[in-house]
Amino acid sequence: MSNPSDPTATTAPRPGSLVRTLALDLFTVAWDPLPRMSRPRWLAWLPHFVIGYVAIFCTFLTAQQMGDFYGVTGGHPLVGALATGGSILLAMFRPLAGWWLGLLAGALVAAQVHDRVGAEHSWPWPIGGIFAFAVVLLLVTLRVPPRVTVTVIGLSVGLTGLAEFLFMPEHGRSTVLDVTLLFGFVGVLGYALRATRLARTKLVEQETLTEEERAQRTLLEERSRIARELHDVVAHHMSVISIQAQVAPHLVENPSEELKENLAGIRENALEALTELRRVLGVLRSEHPDDPANPHHPQPTLAELDGLVDNVRSAGLTVTTEIAGIRRPLAPGVELTAYRIVQEALSNCLRHAPGSRVEVGIAYGPRELHLCIANTSPSRPAPPSQGAGHGLLGMRERAGMLGGELAAGPRPGGGYEVSAVLPTDPATKKG
Repeated sequence: MSNPSDPTATTAPRPGSLVRTLALDLFTVAWDPLPRMSRPRWLAWLPHFVIGYVAIFCTFLTAQQMGDFYGVTGGHPLVGALATGGSILLAMFRPLAGWWLGLLAGALVAAQVHDRVGAEHSWPWPIGGIFAFAVVLLLVTLRVPPRVTVTVIGLSVGLTGLAEFLFMPEHGRSTVLDVTLLFGFVGVLGYALRATRLARTKLVEQETLTEEERAQRTLLEERSRIARELHDVVAHHMSVISIQAQVAPHLVENPSEELKENLAGIRENALEALTELRRVLGVLRSEHPDDPANPHHPQPTLAELDGLVDNVRSAGLTVTTEIAGIRRPLAPGVELTAYRIVQEALSNCLRHAPGSRVEVGIAYGPRELHLCIANTSPSRPAPPSQGAGHGLLGMRERAGMLGGELAAGPRPGGGYEVSAVLPTDPATKKG
């Protein structure tokens, strides 16, 4: 026995609590429409039209059987038939309300034909009524929890047996075995279909989360790589500042003590900033010792563009370059970002557009650097890519870091194009 004082002990639910829970489940009329098919789109409402047709068919079938088989005519058969078809329509949107209406329709039909049942007739369910109510049960079990499915099926079979036990006509044929087999099969089928639908929904949600996490991880990895590369750029400038501050007093004849003190302070602050920078970003470097951003590897610039293009040409692509404007050295961060964008765009051409012709355009403006990498349609199928497929994230992150913009998309005549605008002086870039 479990200790009542133990907070971790589990107790079985009390019968009264279970009955109340099932009662709340059964007497709900909550709106719960039948899920639409998502693919293909034109099939989204097809199940609803099919069920609507079945409801109309069961309405006429019930009215016909009551008149032809049992001899019940007039307005009464129409009420029972409409209730039978209406229960199917209602179950599409309010499943348990449709179930209750189906039971009421079954009881109404059974009462109307009770005195006209012969030896060849089934009671309390006519043959058409059994299948009509089976459709209602299927619509219910598709959208309710398993405990409600078991309760609904059990009550449906139990009420059928109770009606036969209390009110069975003398010559009627029992339907308990028929409804037990049919309703039990419908319950298992509905449970299986519901479980499959829920599993697919969870799978789609998980795939979406996985894709978002992969994109976020790729973005963080790219930011880490950018941080390691910019560490080298900033460290270089801080080192130059420190050396210039140390040498400056020797370049001035009879420098004042105040000047020496200020230059020494500049050098001290530069060294302190360089130490803190290396301390903060050193862990990034240690996690990727073989990364191209290693301090022993100088960061590439646009001056090395010809070598990059030659490598791509040797891999099988036809690449042409065009430089517009006055070619000049830019800020190290701009040079590095521009080189990486061109490098990633050419890598994408190799992976996704084999055999295409690629044009690389670079335009030096007074305040902005324009990049354009465009390729034609591939001349042969591209092999499956093993990458994460988020290279554009890195390019956009690099451009946005400098206050620039990057756009990418298909070309009207076929192929793909990547264009970027980078400020040549990011420090003066507005907001």
